[in-house]
Amino acid sequence: MISPSTLKDDDVLAAYLPGARNVDLREVPDPVPGVGEVLLATKASTICGSDLRAIYREHLGEGPEAYQGVIAGHEPAGQVVALGPGVEDLQIGDRVVVYHISGCGLCADCRQGYQISCSSPERRAYGWQRDGGHSDLMIANRRDLLVLPDSLSYLDGACVACGFGTAYEALLRLDLSGRDRLLVVGLGPVGLAAGLLAKAMGVTEIIGADPSPERRELAERLGAATITVSAAQGSEVDAAIDCSGAGAGQLSALQNTRRWGRVVLVGEGGRLSVDVSETIIHRQLTIHGSWVTSTVNMADLLERLDRWGLHPADIVTHTFPLAAAAEAYQLADSGASGKIGIVWQE
Repeated sequence: MISPSTLKDDDVLAAYLPGARNVDLREVPDPVPGVGEVLLATKASTICGSDLRAIYREHLGEGPEAYQGVIAGHEPAGQVVALGPGVEDLQIGDRVVVYHISGCGLCADCRQGYQISCSSPERRAYGWQRDGGHSDLMIANRRDLLVLPDSLSYLDGACVACGFGTAYEALLRLDLSGRDRLLVVGLGPVGLAAGLLAKAMGVTEIIGADPSPERRELAERLGAATITVSAAQGSEVDAAIDCSGAGAGQLSALQNTRRWGRVVLVGEGGRLSVDVSETIIHRQLTIHGSWVTSTVNMADLLERLDRWGLHPADIVTHTFPLAAAAEAYQLADSGASGKIGIVWQE
């Protein structure tokens, strides 16, 4: 393992994911920002379930999920240390969150802030097709950066960069209110985020379903669910969100939503086999697929988190330095923890 103390003056430490549950630490040259780019000192970079599913275990992704051997980590937050030519609205020392997809900036999706859905060959995701946040320093396009409110920590920001942003977008699709009884299937980091955000949005009854007793206990301790169960049966909720990414969980979300109810599927992966007529059509369900969020809604979320006094880092159960990234990924892959963060000393 490379120790930060052994780095040359013009090198930084970075983590790569070669597959087969390995983490490769390497020395890389200091990056230099180009036109419209910003150099960040990474302060926090959390681990996502998509990293585990499609990169860490084995390289399964194609298209937008194709890992191209870059520095890993698509959930970073950091401090501005240098500005490339043409960047005039940020200052050295600003604290920012990185929206983890850099699109073409010209297509209809990008113009609405949904770079996640950019179909241009120029689309690059941090940690997937361009260098991400598992490094002491990283380069980001200015248009992909959102200023972090003073009340939120860098670890809060890293949690927003994907997980909380993804959960918030999904809840917006459900058009939640205090009238709703909500089912959250899967109490991993995104499920925990969904429960906490739904509570802040006025939902008073939240059922959390997960087979893991550790995750159920964590959800109850954080207040992300008013009641937890190992499996949802006969819940008859007004709205449901599946964060499990498993076919059984997705089916449970559909089957336990009342007639005329709403369901959003946000957990990646899984294959769903369902009697469409009986489960969906005859019960008049509205079903949404929701993929990450937009820069517009992420900026809205950051402002609301500030007003709500809600700290996404509350779902982080363990933090590690970059030099211990292998241990961090191993724990995240066990499925028995909350969010895992790689952090840098202030």
